[in-house]
Amino acid sequence: MSAAARAEPPKLAVFDLEMIDTSLQGEVDGPQTDEQARLLRTGDQVRKELADSGKFHVIDIAPVNAAAHGSNLQACGGCDVKLAGELGADLAMTGVVQKVSNLILNINLYLRDVHTGQLVAAVSADMRGNTDESWLRATDYLVRNRLLAPNYGAPQAR
Repeated sequence: MSAAARAEPPKLAVFDLEMIDTSLQGEVDGPQTDEQARLLRTGDQVRKELADSGKFHVIDIAPVNAAAHGSNLQACGGCDVKLAGELGADLAMTGVVQKVSNLILNINLYLRDVHTGQLVAAVSADMRGNTDESWLRATDYLVRNRLLAPNYGAPQAR
């Protein structure tokens, strides 16, 4: 393998995030339009920030997006890895926003190796407030300070 081929960043398929809503509002009113829009924007934000970093080659999920939306990617037994593999990806990223109430939410991102199916990284952040700004900031924090942080999860060099 040439040095240029080794230097290529891994191909990453970032799927749209899913919602787990255990709030009273969710039980009574069902899915909220503003939250569904935030889920899509959050996926776009993650794709953009990871692509802009140069550490990943983010690939288009359009060919499998309908199948992904028709599955529960968090509980489908690895269909995210299968779908990402169909795209030629090395890594698959899924995410879920858990909503307890309009005040208490949590965003989780999961990165899996497509070749082995193994979990490579799992990051999470709590959000206070169900607003565009809180979702934007929590997502930005996870990408910058967890997924792209040097030596994340490893001891710092002294």
